[in-house]
This record gives sequence, structure tokens and C-alpha cells, in this order.
Amino acid sequence: MKAVVTGVLSAFAFAALATTAIAETKLTIATVNNGDMIRMQKLTDDFTAANPDIKLEWVTLEENVLREKVTTDIAAKGGQFDVLTIGTYEVPIWGKKGWLVPLTGIDDQADLIPSIAGALTVDGKLMASPFYAESSMIMYRKDLVAATGMTMPAKPTWNEVKAIADKITNKDKEIYGICLRGKPGWGEGGAVEGALGNSFGARWFDENWKPQFDSPEWKNALTFFVDMMKADGPPGVSTNGYNETMALYLAGKCGMWIDATVSASALTDPKQAKFPDQVDYAMAPDTGNGNHGNWLWAWSLAIPAGTQKNDAAQKFVSWATSKHYTELVAAKEGWAAVPPGTRTSLYANPEYAKVPFAKPTLDAILAVNSAQPSSQKTPYSGGQYVAIPEFADLGTTVSQIFAAALSGEKTVDQALAESQDAATRVMTKAGYIK
Repeated sequence: MKAVVTGVLSAFAFAALATTAIAETKLTIATVNNGDMIRMQKLTDDFTAANPDIKLEWVTLEENVLREKVTTDIAAKGGQFDVLTIGTYEVPIWGKKGWLVPLTGIDDQADLIPSIAGALTVDGKLMASPFYAESSMIMYRKDLVAATGMTMPAKPTWNEVKAIADKITNKDKEIYGICLRGKPGWGEGGAVEGALGNSFGARWFDENWKPQFDSPEWKNALTFFVDMMKADGPPGVSTNGYNETMALYLAGKCGMWIDATVSASALTDPKQAKFPDQVDYAMAPDTGNGNHGNWLWAWSLAIPAGTQKNDAAQKFVSWATSKHYTELVAAKEGWAAVPPGTRTSLYANPEYAKVPFAKPTLDAILAVNSAQPSSQKTPYSGGQYVAIPEFADLGTTVSQIFAAALSGEKTVDQALAESQDAATRVMTKAGYIK
């Protein structure tokens, strides 16, 4: 009898140990609170079914908060997160500092679009795997543009965009000709402002790293932006970020929205958008100089050097950025919902080619020259950001100053003078200029 009891107890002990072992492998994933990432969370049963020993815990944060928390933790190698959602700005900087673990086992790595893979590679090693990639473009309501009697050019200038916006705007009916982000944050309103500056021929620094906010190009760009948003933008532009601006468009309140190409899937989703059949696309505007200010960005998954769960993290990153995941999304929600911009094979897929925004998205990505973002020569690469470590703080500071100009708290001249002073202090302290 004792032997039987001992055997039963041993069996229970083994089962308890097995259960504990399964529960012990918990991945904490920090991610931005946008639609594609939320969708991924809902589909992770597919991953956990194949990996029952790995449990997932999500920390989903607004973009600015995510950057702050992730940057603080990874710099200290705190180990708070096992997988991070980060962008093309952080990857080369953090990779060179040894803050990221090189990725292994990424599904068909050769299939990644070269410009995207290159932006995520450090010393020949892929340091982050793109979940989705994007450029920027105009998304607009066909019905509202048609009602003006005007036509949206395939490659419009800012003046043409402004003329159409003026005709669309009807503030009494809460219809705004154009919606753009203005919320402080280098990756929020700062992204739109930086891209707009590039399209006007402005640059953050000259070839000797001297700040250029006192240039006529920045004066023209910021004056145009402030005046246009005052005339044709929605209320609260200075506090509207990506999600707030998308909500305005989805509710049918915007004639045009110039922002991330990845947004198109939500705008054409009848479950989310009020006018899903009225969306069309055009290249981001220029000023006649051929520089459309398109940005190149990828929200990517990376593994911090502080993790103690590298093997499990590698499995998750591989799953979430695989062709299998793309097919899973297509099967569950249709091809229009799959993460765009990362793989050559997606754009060769005849089913995906039927998606209305597939070609405009690829055209926008291919039009980017992130090595030389302005029509003037620059000592930096980037697009909507400057690829130097000091930019994260400086870009946020400048975006805060620009937001004050949008809200009317400062004049354009005051905002540019303050930005010039701030940039000069930062670049002098960092040793770029004397």
C-alpha cells in the first residue's frame, strides 16, 4: 500500500514539476498600442499552441510612454522586458551599444525588403525583425475631393493640397480639409513636422552640424504648417497624435490625412471606418523640388541584452514576423489586414496585389531616400528623424516648441529661434560643434 501511495505521490509531484516548468517560461513583451500590434495579441493562441511552455505577458503603451520606459530599461539592462517593439531609429544606435541580441532563425530572411533589412542590420547582423514597415502618403476622401470640383494629383505639391483642403473645410459641420499630427514627441508630431521640413528643403543641420532652424526653408515650412492647420485642421492639433488623428479620419471628419501608409488597412475596414469605400491615395506632397518628405519606418521586434529568456524570445520574434503569421492574418481577417512593407514575396502575391493600397504603399517606400532626407546635403541619414543618439531628446524638445506655435502660444519666429537655441546647446555639449 505504501508503495502505491508513494507512486501516486511521485506522479503528482512530477505533474506539479511539469506544470511549474511550463509556467516558468514567461515572456514580457513591450509594444506600442496601435492596431496591428493589438491584432497580433489576439492571434497569439497560434503561437502558444505550438509552444505551450511559453506564456506571454503584454505591456501595451502609448508611443511616447513606450519609448521612455523601454529606453530607460534597456540602457540599464534591467531585464524588465524580454521582447521590445522598437523602430528603425533605435536599432542601429542600440545595436552598436550592445543593448540588443542578434536574431537567429528569422523566417526566410532573404525575403525581407532590402532597404528595411538594411536599416535593422548592424555589422552584418540582423538586430531586429520588422513586424511592419511603412512610408507616408496622402489618404483622402474621394467624395469630399470630388465635391470641390478639383482633382487630387498623383504627386501633388503642398500648395495643391492646401487649395483642396480650403475647399473641403466646413467647420460648422466638423469637416476638416486636412488632419495632421501635432502632439509633442519626436515620433508623434515631430515625425510629421520633420518630414514636412524635408519636403520644403529644410534640414536640421548643415554639413558641419550647425543647426539650421534660422534658415528660410524652416521659416517657410513651419509658417505653412501652422497657417494650414489653423485654417483647415481640426481643433486640438497641438495635442493630436497618431491615434487621435486616425480616430478623426475614421469618424469621417477629415478630407485628407498625411501619415503612415500602414494606416490604410484601418481606413478601408468597414468595422472601423465610416466611409471605407471612399478612400484613395496619393504621394506625400513636395514643393516642386521632387522631395516628397516620405519617411521610412519599421516597427520591429527586438530582444534586449538584459533578458534571461533568449531562446523563448527568439521563437516568438520569429513567429510574429514570419510568412506564416502573414497567412494567419489573411485567413482570419483578409489580405488587407496583413502587416505591410516587410517582405518582397507579399508584393508578388496576386491576392495581395488586389488590395487597393498595396501598390501606393510600395511606391511610397521605394521613393524614400533616407540616406539624404533633404534636397540640401546633410551629414545625417533618417527621414522624419536624425539618426544620432542626441536626436531623441532634441527632437522631442523641438516638437514641444512647434506644438506651442500650433496652439498660438508662440509665433513661428519665436518657435524657430527657441529651436535654434536648443539645438545649438545640444550639439555644442555633444561635441558636434564648438
